[in-house]
Amino acid sequence: MILPTVRDPRFVTLRRGGTLTDADHRLLALWAAACAEHVLDLFESVRPEDPRPRHAIGQARAWVRGEVKMMAARAAGGHAMGAARDLRGAARHAAYAAGQAGAVAHVAAHELGAAAYAIKAVRASVPEAAGAEAARRECRWQREQLPAAIRDLVLDDQRLRNDICWSVFDC
Repeated sequence: MILPTVRDPRFVTLRRGGTLTDADHRLLALWAAACAEHVLDLFESVRPEDPRPRHAIGQARAWVRGEVKMMAARAAGGHAMGAARDLRGAARHAAYAAGQAGAVAHVAAHELGAAAYAIKAVRASVPEAAGAEAARRECRWQREQLPAAIRDLVLDDQRLRNDICWSVFDC
């Protein structure tokens, strides 16, 4: 479980009683999609015929553009996670990253799930001795992709949820 037991109002939209603007929600979705797409080849190299993770990333971006409803992006995210279930290692984590990216349209706090699973995918894709450094590089790459408008929010979220996200944000 990568979500906190108590929802952070900074990740709840204004219309639902939180403080998250629609613009920042969209930025979180785009960042999560970028994190997931960055490792997508780790899934596709194992299951090139399975479009579900790529579709989830595409649906997240389509939701940002207003082309699909939240339910479509969320459903695509669920299907991407389904693609992960019978896999292990990097491919599994990459599919989960895509699933989390799709779910950001529904719950903005899934943004960190996409990032955390992407880091886990990278770590699992290299020999164990190189895993920690590969994970730190991926974490730094992700931080470089953060738009300024959400940077402080995401970095604070990483600090607060690092323990429940397998401590992958120590970079």
